[in-house]
Amino acid sequence: MKITKYIHSCLLFELDGQQLLFDPGKFSFIEGLVQPEVFKDVSVIIITHNHPDHLDVAALKRIVALRQAVIISNREVATELKAHGLTVQIHEEGPLDLGAFQLLAIPVQHEAILDSPLPQMTAWLVNGKVLNPADSFAHNLLRFAGVELLILPVTAPFLTELVVADFALKMRPKQILPVHDGYLKPFFIQQRYENYGPYFEKHGITFHRLAEPGNAIILP
Repeated sequence: MKITKYIHSCLLFELDGQQLLFDPGKFSFIEGLVQPEVFKDVSVIIITHNHPDHLDVAALKRIVALRQAVIISNREVATELKAHGLTVQIHEEGPLDLGAFQLLAIPVQHEAILDSPLPQMTAWLVNGKVLNPADSFAHNLLRFAGVELLILPVTAPFLTELVVADFALKMRPKQILPVHDGYLKPFFIQQRYENYGPYFEKHGITFHRLAEPGNAIILP
């Protein structure tokens, strides 16, 4: 399974000729470093929640048009996208068979944010190996402790280094793929990775420094 990061929380999963895309948000496209046409072979798009850094409606419409990709999300996202002429397959909890990808949807609460209602949000377990918690460090995710790869938000208005480290060590993954860092300039992303990487690695956790759009890892 190949996982490619396209800025912030936009992740492309590839397995057995099938492509699954998570959270193509505004930070991925705003500087022109990534174009929607990169995702011309995507068959399924999952939106974890409706914040703009995870959902760029204009880009999403262009991606869907390339090969009529299916959008999967929750009712809140479905309601928003319906107004833009997009249809969403609603799946908020439990297993979902997508051929090469066997998914588990987990309802989670978004971390607290300033003066704003929290969105409906779903975390996803992919093939029993990869946990994408979206923007949540919720307690109900701890049942997946020991997962092979944790998709880990490493910077956000609602995070500190200590909060990130505490959650990661509770989860005890074998590997970490850092996300949610599209706010940052490249030099500061590198600085963050130089803080996080050695810390997690001394705890026996591989930390993948995926700083450039298109950087990828392969899981056996």
